[in-house]
Amino acid sequence: MTPTLSPLRRWSALGVLVLPVLLISIDMSVLGIAVPALSAALNPTSTQLLWIIDLYSFLLAGLLVFMGSLGDRIGRRRLLLLGAPLFGAAALLAAFATSPEMLIAARALLGLGGATLMPSTRGLIRTIFPDRRQRRTAIAVWAMAFSGGSALGPVVGGLLLEHFWWGSVFLLNVPVIVAFLAAAPFLLPESRDPAPGPFDPLSAVLSILGMLGLVYALKTVATQPDAGAALTAAAAAVLGAGALAWFVARQRRRPDPMIDVSLFESLAFTSAILVNVVAMLALMGLMFFLPQFLMLVRGMGAAEAGLWTLPLAAATVVGTLAAAPLAGRLSVRTVIAAGLACSTLGLLCASLLDELAWPGPFLVLSALFGVGVGLAETLTNDVVLAAAPPERAGSAAAISETGYEFGGAMGTALLGTAGMAVYAAGVRDAAGTVPGLNAADAEAAAQTLAASRDVAAALPDGGAGLLEAADAAFLAGIDLIALIAAGLMAALLALTWHGLREEAATDPRH
Repeated sequence: MTPTLSPLRRWSALGVLVLPVLLISIDMSVLGIAVPALSAALNPTSTQLLWIIDLYSFLLAGLLVFMGSLGDRIGRRRLLLLGAPLFGAAALLAAFATSPEMLIAARALLGLGGATLMPSTRGLIRTIFPDRRQRRTAIAVWAMAFSGGSALGPVVGGLLLEHFWWGSVFLLNVPVIVAFLAAAPFLLPESRDPAPGPFDPLSAVLSILGMLGLVYALKTVATQPDAGAALTAAAAAVLGAGALAWFVARQRRRPDPMIDVSLFESLAFTSAILVNVVAMLALMGLMFFLPQFLMLVRGMGAAEAGLWTLPLAAATVVGTLAAAPLAGRLSVRTVIAAGLACSTLGLLCASLLDELAWPGPFLVLSALFGVGVGLAETLTNDVVLAAAPPERAGSAAAISETGYEFGGAMGTALLGTAGMAVYAAGVRDAAGTVPGLNAADAEAAAQTLAASRDVAAALPDGGAGLLEAADAAFLAGIDLIALIAAGLMAALLALTWHGLREEAATDPRH
């Protein structure tokens, strides 16, 4: 039985729980600003670079349900206190990585550590705040920390990179983890499921194999356009799809599934989860490209580029804070739809970065997209819990958490891969028109935008032709991912307006 907590301890505990949430979300986006420096230091291929960025999120998403189940059994506070040191140690390993392979391994350990933290924070919020109204406020703070942290990653990274090496973006984790470990044992109560179902590690393995298999297939097709790579990609896709199909079938058969897939029979529930997924997909896709655009195309320093992402972070916070008051006057359905509409318009502005005078489209993109994501994501938690039966609230919350992380991972995996494929194709097509550029150098320049700068420096006239072609190809990649994300947002707007009609009809305020 959880002891009754004083208001001071309750809200202080929330402040402690927000710390790992901020770190996890910042780590999903902070590398975007460090890509140029990282690329220059470690010289990763485009495939390695995408793995460096998104392996963290994919392991995080794949292990969330597994770790949530483990926390139910051994105690959520205990799992937090076990995972936090691992997260801090992995951050140190990442900061001092000397090769792409070492950094990929460190990012995998960060994902493992992060997976122990995320489900425990939400589980403890449900324990610490038994009052529904207070819990709604606490979850809104949690959501603001997550989405705001993702948007603040480039700001923090830019300020660090102005004075330190690329690995410094990971060192921020260490003092925060130390502060968390100092406060958590005193402020956080223990919480566990008194009657958990049987442990099911096979389901976790299947979910990880499924997601990583499909992503590997996508990456291979996009970055290695040859027959051998196509066969490898096909095998990975079959393995991934088979593992996910087995996973879903297994959840349907088990009396105590790790993910209650029957919840998706509710259109309102499915719509809310998709909002989380698509919003984070679009946000992380933008956070992969925008810092590179600011530093390499616009020629900004790391700190200046980071500050240019601040309007997006501020707009996200504004949307998050405004969501609940607006829902009180209008309806949850209307506010979520308005958020999706704003996000769609913002993404369309992202496709005009190379068409209109700077910085107009960038500022409009930041304002509309940030406010839209804040509005939509903040209220989906209410929809998720309202659509699920009370006895399955825990499963519903776990799926919601996974949606956040899965969407973030897909942002770099799908949109990042698609955008970089356009970039690589554009550079290769222009290779024959650039004086002094041989096939090997053209292929090196096609790996990353930062690599094109290194290649251009050794060409006649500073490789002006290559720089122009690379910038144009990179902007074409941004145009593509912005239009894809805008299309997904628009489709989701229609689905959500239809899916939440029951919520609107039963809203006691109308």
